[in-house]
Amino acid sequence: MIYKVSYVVLGGEHPGAIANTDTPPQVGDRVQLGEKTFEIIEVLELTPPRGEFCFLHATCKLVENQGEAA
Repeated sequence: MIYKVSYVVLGGEHPGAIANTDTPPQVGDRVQLGEKTFEIIEVLELTPPRGEFCFLHATCKLVENQGEAA
């Protein structure tokens, strides 16, 4: 199955992205979009799976304190 995922970022600080993946995104997963990391906070199925494709919408928020030493 190929998952076509529309990533939408809260707050408008990033344009988001559309990407293909072999595994579906899950709430709590982190995804790299450009140079920044985002946490997925919601996943919705846009349409029922068709053939080998599933279309998903993932809402994300920016991960704070990126690049800081622990």
